[in-house]
Amino acid sequence: MTGFVVGERHDGARLDAVVAAELGVSRTRAAQLIADGHVLAGGNPVAKSRRAAAGERIDVTVPERPDPLEVRSELVEDLRILAEDDDYVVIDKPVGVAAHPSPGWVGPTVVGALMAAGYRISTSGAAERQGIVHRLDVGTSGAMVVATSERAYTALKRAFRERTPSKIYRAVVQGLPDPLEGTIDAPIGRHPGHDWKFAVIEDGRDSVTHYKVLEAFGRASLVEVRLETGRTHQIRVHFAALRHPCAGDQTYGADPRLAASLGLTRQWLHAYRLGFPHPVTGDWVEYTSEYPADLDHALELLRHGTN
Repeated sequence: MTGFVVGERHDGARLDAVVAAELGVSRTRAAQLIADGHVLAGGNPVAKSRRAAAGERIDVTVPERPDPLEVRSELVEDLRILAEDDDYVVIDKPVGVAAHPSPGWVGPTVVGALMAAGYRISTSGAAERQGIVHRLDVGTSGAMVVATSERAYTALKRAFRERTPSKIYRAVVQGLPDPLEGTIDAPIGRHPGHDWKFAVIEDGRDSVTHYKVLEAFGRASLVEVRLETGRTHQIRVHFAALRHPCAGDQTYGADPRLAASLGLTRQWLHAYRLGFPHPVTGDWVEYTSEYPADLDHALELLRHGTN
């Protein structure tokens, strides 16, 4: 256990910020320590939003287990580089790789894979999220940009916040959406019954998805999706709400029999094309990621009407 007395400069500051500063860890890590009950004030657990008071003693027990937010360099053989620039790198993220470390995740990460491959990553942002300006779900593959310079991190972070980039996805959804082209405008928030899921709820955050059916196969359809907003699980939640979940996405109600017949072990969802203003020149750049083998195989089965 370690401890410290809150100084005058931290009087009135949020406790997670104080713990992060005193221990030299990221604020995300500090918040997790507090949430797990490892931070005590006067012998009692506290909330991360609690304000610190000058002169009070804070005790912190740092778990002996490995820090889940530590960035570990790890080669990811199927992570391909789509483009390299002085200020950024565009990757073809494979399924099963997280954008960055997070509590509970023990698998490979984009940040760790790029470090292992010898890439210099921007040091801006929290330590475990260096260079990350947007994210793809662990179960979603495709094009993703990572900042390698500080100026690129600032410019790209602002661009994604202002919704300037073009994010085009391809998805195979069950059935045939009606109409064949349209917009899903429905707020998304935490699922009221499951912390690890999201849902369309009245008081959720505004979420807008544009789609167009490219091919129809009867039991499923290939759609192109353009995201106007970028909420967690947005495409999966919106199509599930239409009763056309992504094929293979059993978390959001997909038919396991269809998934098995197509050989899918994850949702058929791929970040197909990514465009954004170059962080230095401002010129528009665009990159395309082709379907990975598992998604391409499932699509061919649908096209040929087999299984």
